[in-house]
Amino acid sequence: MKVLVADDDPVSVFYLQDVLSEWGYEVVVATDGLAAEAILRQEDGPLLAVLDWMMPGRDGIDVCHNIRQAGMARYVYMIMLTSRTETEFIVAAMNAGADDYVAKPFIAEEMRVRVRAGRRIVDLEQELRRQATRDALTGIFNRGAILDLLQKEMARQARASNCLSLIFADLDHFKRINDSYGHLAGDEVLREATRRMASALRNYDAFGRYGGEELLAVLPDCDPEHALFVAERMRSVMADTSVPTAYGVIAVTVSIGIASMNAANAMDMTELLHRADSALYAAKMQGRNCVIAAPWPGTEKQAPDDEIQER
Repeated sequence: MKVLVADDDPVSVFYLQDVLSEWGYEVVVATDGLAAEAILRQEDGPLLAVLDWMMPGRDGIDVCHNIRQAGMARYVYMIMLTSRTETEFIVAAMNAGADDYVAKPFIAEEMRVRVRAGRRIVDLEQELRRQATRDALTGIFNRGAILDLLQKEMARQARASNCLSLIFADLDHFKRINDSYGHLAGDEVLREATRRMASALRNYDAFGRYGGEELLAVLPDCDPEHALFVAERMRSVMADTSVPTAYGVIAVTVSIGIASMNAANAMDMTELLHRADSALYAAKMQGRNCVIAAPWPGTEKQAPDDEIQER
């Protein structure tokens, strides 16, 4: 686990680096408050921080306050390091958002147990967050989490010029699998299907369970052509090899629909989901075990007036 050490005293920094490294932590150093805050705001920044109260640029109190006010998605456990141990200073640090404090000059064993307590809290918070965002059966994102990620990617897309693509996948005849082999076999199939299809995605794609056997993949910076390539790879990893279960070997295929957008063809999340779902429905109607991409926005063919009236 990474730990930020923010202190402008070289001797203190050297000692903290030495003991924290000995205890198995990866140490990141900042020598002023501005740098410390910037490091903690990074997406992959440390989840534990030891902050000196008095630093150039921005003191530890301000760093704590700003990090708490930032509304970051992850929790950072912050320990204030100070030579001021009067009650009013401790209260000020806690009110600013510090989780604990250690008096200077610190004793190594005291620092060790304080950091260990912080790590326990961070690990618990991470586990609770994982449980809140992951599907219990498959381990991929649950419906709420994948839709939240999609919403964030669409907001980012609005400020960029690259494409965003959405893949809607549905296991074919999944009810028949449950009816023929039982729901426990269906669970095994769904777990293996998500594992295989996730392996076909890029490292920075997001994959979640939309509901039942319906799966959703969010592909940032991905144009329709590349999305088609990824979707076909997802389809083939299912169709090429049957799924071995405790209840028999089961052949499983998947139908996939794709929808894409960019800043010039922006739409809201409901419309993008609808386009991907319509493409998925078309794949089902075409015979299943295939990939269909929705037309690029604005290029759909209009039905003749007499056909519209008949509908």
